[in-house]
Amino acid sequence: MEDLSKNFIHAFIDEDIAPGGRFEGMRVHTRFPPEPNGYLHIGHCMAFNINFSTAELYDGLCNLRMDDTNPEKEDEEYVDAICEDIRWLGFSWDDRFYYGSDYFDKTYELAVGLIRKGLAYVCELSPEEFKARRGDIGVPATSPYRDRPIDESLDLFERMKNREFPEGAMTLRAKIDLASGNFNMRDPVLYRIRYTSHHRQGEKWCVYPMYDLAHPIQDALEGITHSLCSLEYEDHRPLYDWVIENTDVPSRPRQIEFGRRSVSYAVMSKRKLRRLVEEGHVDGWDDPRMPTLCGLRRRGYTPGSIRDFCERIGVGKTSNTIELSLLEHCLREDLNKNAPRAMVVIRPIKLVITNYPEDKTETFLVENNPENEEVGVREVSFSRELWIESDDFMISPPKKYNRLFVGNEVRLKSAYVVKCTGYETDSNGNITMVTAQYDPETSGGNTPDGRKIRGTIHWVDARTAIDAEVRLYDNLFTDPDPDCAGVDFIELLNPTSLEVLRGCKAENKIGDARAPEAFQFMRIGYFAVDSRDSKPGKPVFNRAVALKDGYKKQVL
Repeated sequence: MEDLSKNFIHAFIDEDIAPGGRFEGMRVHTRFPPEPNGYLHIGHCMAFNINFSTAELYDGLCNLRMDDTNPEKEDEEYVDAICEDIRWLGFSWDDRFYYGSDYFDKTYELAVGLIRKGLAYVCELSPEEFKARRGDIGVPATSPYRDRPIDESLDLFERMKNREFPEGAMTLRAKIDLASGNFNMRDPVLYRIRYTSHHRQGEKWCVYPMYDLAHPIQDALEGITHSLCSLEYEDHRPLYDWVIENTDVPSRPRQIEFGRRSVSYAVMSKRKLRRLVEEGHVDGWDDPRMPTLCGLRRRGYTPGSIRDFCERIGVGKTSNTIELSLLEHCLREDLNKNAPRAMVVIRPIKLVITNYPEDKTETFLVENNPENEEVGVREVSFSRELWIESDDFMISPPKKYNRLFVGNEVRLKSAYVVKCTGYETDSNGNITMVTAQYDPETSGGNTPDGRKIRGTIHWVDARTAIDAEVRLYDNLFTDPDPDCAGVDFIELLNPTSLEVLRGCKAENKIGDARAPEAFQFMRIGYFAVDSRDSKPGKPVFNRAVALKDGYKKQVL
């Protein structure tokens, strides 16, 4: 183990596995228990990265367990998506895949054991009465059923299971401390009645355990040593320990909490993400503007960039929001090293080199990636007519504009130096064509006479170019903290978060590219093949991240 990888969680684990520690001689064993009621997002990524990476660090084990104790929300669609996301990021649970519902029989048995010990009772307070009797700081909670005889609670709990009472009529509560300063310990509910079919158990059950009961029992039954949870469970830890201490479970896991991480310009609530999808504000859970892992993957994020992001932000004891620019910086660094380059013109105008032979075609060698020699070089064709970016020509340019205007010279990337000689417009004054002459002595972009050429632009051969669709994505929200802006987060949606450009011109070599292939479109940004809409010969590219690195500017 490298000290550089250590954090406060690892310090606790080191203490636990040291001689005399509570887990001396045991293998570190963690788990990740997502609810299968939505798609994982970048915030969840931090949680499962902590659990799986910690297990890797200690040569331990990590289980994947679907927390399907709430029958109203689960769906196998989400189970499959969660598994795909975790595998995509390079983590494995081997054969240790479980469902919380696998333990319903054992959990019920252990709840009966709590009743027999006088540590749980059936309560008939309605939800409204329960809330009214919860008490306040310095004022204990109350329940007229707390001293109900054990045999009576056992009978009622059995009848609850046998569907003899309406939903909400009764609950099973722990008998702990109605005056506790931690309200989670004021005789919390352990079981409730729900007449809802379970996605795996069907109609077998109508009583379901609360997470505060199910969570520690499941951990203990699986032999988990360290239950790593987000900070919201810190106040629940005394109840976690109470369940472990008072049920007949085979092991004694330790719960450790860490701070949540979220990202600016995004919402992380599953309820809010679902609303974005259901109201049609985005194109599904995998919309590239969404913070879901499937959305990030479709946009062009790589497993390496996301794991690098998780490592950089570290593990803390408080929750905070991380600047989106850091996540983009991690992706940009990854793609800069690994993505091949391509010349693509996204807003094309025609450039005609009037002194270049009409029937001539030649090829030039261009580096695929100057950051990665193993990627090699490629051939690009060149002829009399080219496509260039409309932004690379101006009729009346401002000072220090070093691209094409009448009388100015520019270097065509890896090809020739050309001098602009004129332009044509349509009846509306829109530029339709630019003309230039090339210098045959500048093959490969060289200038043997040593003259200084200030501008270099990219281009695509009109004879071999393919049409492509390019989607330019921006932040989904206009406010960096849409959850706390004081208005409905829907009002903060960015109306320009997506721009679709059709008829873009690209090198033909990328026409058959398939997801998850990504490229650096020279001078524009990093783009990935869209996994849903792109087809061979009709490519669709999503801008994963721009070339400009806002994070570097921020930290310098």
